[in-house]
Amino acid sequence: MRRLRVLVALMAFALPVTGCGIRASDVVEVGDPATVDVAAGSREGMLLYFVSSSSPGTLLPVVRQIDMPVETASSGTGDLKSSSGKALGLLFAGPSRTERDAGMATELPQSHVGLSMAVTRSGVLVRLDGPVTGLSGLAQQQLICTAVHSGVPDPGAAVTLSGTDGSVGPAHCTV
Repeated sequence: MRRLRVLVALMAFALPVTGCGIRASDVVEVGDPATVDVAAGSREGMLLYFVSSSSPGTLLPVVRQIDMPVETASSGTGDLKSSSGKALGLLFAGPSRTERDAGMATELPQSHVGLSMAVTRSGVLVRLDGPVTGLSGLAQQQLICTAVHSGVPDPGAAVTLSGTDGSVGPAHCTV
């Protein structure tokens, strides 16, 4: 029995040392990596910020897939004004059914609000055709974070929200 144990121990040591019969070789060049031509995309992701229902008081980024014109997708030159306006419009529309099922909510009013966005030297200005000072801090952060992550050159820019009742900010996205 002792001989068997010694033999098993020696084999366990000898196998890794001897290898599997594979000889060493030099690096073999095989060419460039494979490439695949893909048609220009017709969908783009927009980053929207919604409130997490599982962690009250927490904003979470959500990528919303949207259709975009093929010319814009192929040229890579999206119009900042239209993409930002679209992102903010989608934000006011609230979370989709799938996003609600995943636990997303909004603190923004579910009403149609006219809005515009401009990038200035001092930051980003978002104008709403409605009140902004009465919005909760989370609702304001939803707007601020979505605005600065919707194609603005500097995602750390300060955002001022301007509405029919005054203005809020400049403030930064805290997420």
